[in-house]
Order: sequence, then structure tokens, then C-alpha cells
Amino acid sequence: MKTSRSIEKIVRGQKTSDGNGVKLTRLLTQDLQKRLDPFLMLDAFGSEEASDYIGGFPDHPHRGFETVTYMLQGRMRHHDSAGNSGLLHDGGVQWMTAGKGVIHSEMPEQKNGRMSGFQLWLNLPSKEKMCTPWYKDFRSEEVPEIQLEDGVTIRIIAGTSHHARGAVQREVTEPLYLDIHFNKDTGASFEEVIPKTSNAFLYVYEGEITVSDGSKSNVVKKEEMGILSNDSDLLKIKTAGMARLIVIAGKPLGESIVQYGPFVMNTKEQIIQAVEDFRNGNLA
Repeated sequence: MKTSRSIEKIVRGQKTSDGNGVKLTRLLTQDLQKRLDPFLMLDAFGSEEASDYIGGFPDHPHRGFETVTYMLQGRMRHHDSAGNSGLLHDGGVQWMTAGKGVIHSEMPEQKNGRMSGFQLWLNLPSKEKMCTPWYKDFRSEEVPEIQLEDGVTIRIIAGTSHHARGAVQREVTEPLYLDIHFNKDTGASFEEVIPKTSNAFLYVYEGEITVSDGSKSNVVKKEEMGILSNDSDLLKIKTAGMARLIVIAGKPLGESIVQYGPFVMNTKEQIIQAVEDFRNGNLA
């Protein structure tokens, strides 16, 4: 019987704020970028209090990577300097390739109620860092969804799972981004093939799950991120009840990472150029 990847480390995240005071938990921080290459950042946000999110994210720049915003609940309006605009709401995904540079805003279109979701930063290979910006919104119904036995639902944001293709594919980093729902209070099990060469992690946002490699079991509780080992090409998850989590994996680039705020390049000189371009109005 094939063993599963195990949980290498549990991360509980850092409470912080970004944009115009939006409260969030930063799970993937700069000290994990090398270990979880090609991923640069993962933020989780969620609150019933409008004061925690109403300030939104006014105009700000990006260069050198992609942002993936997955909205579980709420409404967020996107505008950018490339002329794109879109409304992200329950179950929707916003995928933006900043490339050579874009200035965008993400502002709530609600004054009360719950807003929750995730923003993931995915690095671009050096040869694509100065590519033309790209943007697309996917409504909830445009995100492929499959039903497995035992009441398990998989929403496939990127990559391929159980022979079903997700909303987005990327050749170089080969990202896998799944939202997995265990819908029965009696629990269930789930397996996913993830190449050993891909770095992977998961985050539980409802309930708790167990990952077992045969010799030991690790429980990952609500609001915990588990970094997965690279010693197997199989991930096995079990639950004793209802649970929800995201699973993210990707092929590492193995390139130098130099980050200065919203700019992620390969060298210090490229970062200096990005800052100069922004200050001179030449970013987008």
C-alpha cells in the first residue's frame, strides 16, 4: 500500500492587516518562500465585522508574479490599469498575472455581512516576469466541481484532479489549487496524486483533518496550515466529521527571489528598476 505525504510542519499564521486596514492572517510568509517555491504568500481573511474589511485594498502596484483571490463569501470589485474590471463574489476566483506591471484596486461592494477568502501569490519564472499583464474573473459556476464518494466535493481552481481540469492551467509552475469539502458528519477519506517534485501545503478553514503516512498521523485543526513532505506522490486525508480545506501544490522554479513589497523579481537591480518605473508612472 502506497504511503502518503506527511505533515512536515504546522503553521498558525500571523495576524496582521494590509491595504486600508483589512484584517487578515498571513500564513505563507517570506521565510517560507524557498521551502514552498513557487508560492510567495498566502493570506486568509474572514470577518462578520465590516470595520475589519470595509477599507479594502485601494490602488497599489504589482510586478513579477500572479495573484489568485478565492472568495468564499462576500463581494469585491476589481479595477486595474490595464482596463480590466470585475466583481468577485461567493465561490468566485480572480486570477491576475501582474507581469511587467499593473496597478489595481480590490474594494468591497458590501457594507455588512461576512467577507472571507484567500489571496495566494504565485511566482513567475524569470523569462515571464516582464510579460504582458493578464486578468480573468471566474464566477462560481465556472469553477469545475466534482463529487466523489462519501460526500466529498472538490472545486478545482487550478491544475487537474481526478481527471478533471481546473479553471486555470500553467505550464511552468504547474499549480494545483483545490477546495475540498467533506460534507458528511460521519467523516470520509480523500486521496490526491501530487508529484514528489511539487511543493505542497494545505489549510483547514472548517473542522479538522488527519494526514497519515502509515507510521504516524498528524491532525490539522481549523485555521492551521500544514506543510506537506516531499517523500511521496500521494496525499491521503481523513476526517471524522465535516471539514473544509484548500490544498495547494506547484513545481518549484529554483530561481532567486528578491522581494520588495509588491514587487518580486530575481535581482536587486530589477527591484530598483521596478520602484523607479512606479515612481515615474511607467509601471503599467
